[in-house]
Amino acid sequence: MVGCRTRGCSFTRALLGLCSDELHVCGDPAVVPIIQRLLEATDDVVTIQYYERLSPLVPLKSTLGPFSNIKAGDCMVTFSRREIYKLKRKIEMAGNHLCSVVYGSLPPETRTKQATMFNDEASDLNVLVASDAIGMGLNLNISRIIFSTLKKFDGICTRELTVPEIKQIAGRAGRYGSKFPVGEVTCLDAEDLPLLHSSLKSPSPIIERAGLFPTFDLLSVYSRLHGTDFLHPILERFLDKAKLSPDYFIADCEDMLKVAAIVDELPLALRDKYIFCQSPVDVRDDISTQGLTQFAENYAKKGIVRLKEIFTPGTLRVPTTHNQLQELESVHKVLELYVWLSYRFDDSFPDRELAASQKSICSMLIEEYLERSGWQQQGQRRVLRTPRKMRREYDALQLRGYFREIDARSK
Repeated sequence: MVGCRTRGCSFTRALLGLCSDELHVCGDPAVVPIIQRLLEATDDVVTIQYYERLSPLVPLKSTLGPFSNIKAGDCMVTFSRREIYKLKRKIEMAGNHLCSVVYGSLPPETRTKQATMFNDEASDLNVLVASDAIGMGLNLNISRIIFSTLKKFDGICTRELTVPEIKQIAGRAGRYGSKFPVGEVTCLDAEDLPLLHSSLKSPSPIIERAGLFPTFDLLSVYSRLHGTDFLHPILERFLDKAKLSPDYFIADCEDMLKVAAIVDELPLALRDKYIFCQSPVDVRDDISTQGLTQFAENYAKKGIVRLKEIFTPGTLRVPTTHNQLQELESVHKVLELYVWLSYRFDDSFPDRELAASQKSICSMLIEEYLERSGWQQQGQRRVLRTPRKMRREYDALQLRGYFREIDARSK
C-alpha cells in the first residue's frame, strides 16, 4: 500500500508518525528497500523477517469450464458490482450452490457477515462472488480462486491487473489449518491463463517511492504566504511547486480537489475545509456527495448539523431492485460520513448515536436483500430461510428528499 497512488500517503503517515516502541510492518518483499530507506532517515532500527507461505498455491492448467463445475469453497472474482450480481445469478442457476457476495461498497459489517456465512460449514452459502475487496481485512476459507477477468477499471482506465494484485487475490486460496490447506487458482477465459501463470512466477516489481501528502500545518503556512483561505487553489499551487526527495511522490488528490471546490463556496475556516476534504466521501456517488455538501452547508450556516431520521417504523422496506440496493449502500456511506465528522467536530455533529443506529438498519436491510436473493432452478425459487417479516416500507424517494430536509431539526 505504501506505493498506492491514492492511499500510499496514509501508510507513510502511519509508518513515520505512530508513537510506539516497536512497530510491525507486513508486506511484500518488494517494499523492503523503500521501508529501510524511509526509516534510515529517522534513525530507527529495522529488522527484516521473511516468512514462507504454509499452504501451497497451485495454478491450474485449465479454466473452470461450465458453471456446473463450481464447487463448495470456490470464490469467483470480478471487478464491478454489476458483474458480481450477474455471476452470482449464473452460479446459482447452474447448480446446487448459494453465493455470498463481498465488494467495496457493501457496509463493512455486511461484508464481515457475508464472509462469516461463507466460512460456516453449516451455512448454505458455500460459494463466494467478490471483488478485490477480499484482498485485505477478511479471513476466508477459500479452496479455489477463479478470475472472471484479469482486467479492471481503476478509476482512470481499464487495464490488466498488476503482478502484485494478481498475487494478492490468488493468495487468498488455501489456508493453513483450514478445510482447504491447498489453494488453487484459475480463470474463466483461457486467454487469461498465461498472464495468471507468469504473474504467480514473477517477483513483484520493487516499490521505489512512498506516497506523501501535505499536512494541514504546511498548507496553513502556504495559505498565509499567498494571502488566501481558498483551499482548492492552495492545493493546486502547493502540489505544482512541491519538491520531494527521490523516495517520495505526492499522492493523487483528485477527489480532495473536488471536495475543496465544494467547501470553498462556504464561509468555513481553512482547517474546517481541510477536515471535510479528508473525510471518507465517495465523490463518484451522487448521494454521498450531496450528503457531504449538505453537512458542510449546515455546519457553515448554523455551526450544528442534526441528523433527521432516514428510516422510521412507517417507512422501511427491504430493497427489491439493484437500484434500491445501490441507494441504500449510498445512504450507509452518508451515515458513516456523519459518524466520522462527529469525531472531528464533536458537539457540532451531536447525533452520532442516531447515525450509528441508522447504519445498523441500513446493514440489516442490505443483508435481508442478499438473503432473499436466493437462487432459481427449473422455475422454482428457493431462499435461504423464511425471510423475517418486515411491516415497514422503504421509499427511495424519501432518500432523495432526505438531504433537502436534513436541517429541519437545526432550526
